[in-house]
Amino acid sequence: MARLFVDNLTVIDFSYLDNARGVVGESWIVDIELAGKLDDQGMVFDFGHVKKQIKQFIDHEIDHRLLVPTKSTDCSTHIENNQLIIEFPLATGGIIRHQSPQDAVLLVDAQGIDSNSIAIDLQARIRQLLPDNVTEVVINLRNEEISGAFYHYTHGLQKHLGQCQRIAHGHRSRIEIKTNGQRNTQLEADWADRLKDGYIATQDHIDSEFDIQGMAHTRLKYTAQQGDFAISLPSSSVFVMPVETTVENIAIFLASLISETIQLDVVVKAYEGLNKGAFGIATFRSAD
Repeated sequence: MARLFVDNLTVIDFSYLDNARGVVGESWIVDIELAGKLDDQGMVFDFGHVKKQIKQFIDHEIDHRLLVPTKSTDCSTHIENNQLIIEFPLATGGIIRHQSPQDAVLLVDAQGIDSNSIAIDLQARIRQLLPDNVTEVVINLRNEEISGAFYHYTHGLQKHLGQCQRIAHGHRSRIEIKTNGQRNTQLEADWADRLKDGYIATQDHIDSEFDIQGMAHTRLKYTAQQGDFAISLPSSSVFVMPVETTVENIAIFLASLISETIQLDVVVKAYEGLNKGAFGIATFRSAD
């Protein structure tokens, strides 16, 4: 039996619901192995097809979606006017409510979302797409190794023409901050903690604010090219910006906010998942 592998086949950026953490942005690197008999070309499977066919399948199934573990306590889902409605109670007493076209969500028959169970599910479904000589599929979903500060965040880009317009997709991202030209690891850690498991929201998307069991919640909604989107979640997890929450705007906004607070020149290198992102630069000017 022969065995081939493709490391770093793709990166999937998505969010998932968690009973303890709320809505969690995540980025997983995908490695794959295929085992089986050699075909007439002397291959288990053509690398070109792995990089195209299998990558496209994985991206379509998970990338930029909200993953919902339907067996989580009291989680409920139903269809209303061609919209998927989700209610997801949290251990804190809060509730996440999500409304979107069905394609923006992946319902997972599990109590929680973890890389092992998702990998097993993908392996079984990908095996059905492959020729008979391929007898085994092994998928490894892993995080980027990050030595410094990072955070998980969720957002939605109303004006985006692709999948980023979905109101609840996210990333696991590094953040690097320089003050007066020097790395400031303390600020990096502070801001990673402040944005941890947060929803970065655009001010204009806030529809209402209300209480559930004495806990403040914020409802966000907008209409994008793919349809109507809405999400409500505990206000404590919402970080509001005055502009669309692209990574460019996140970097610029954070740099300006930090510079105003500490009165120093600031450069923020904000990542959006793996190996991509934007710089935000703010020069402090004294009022004197």
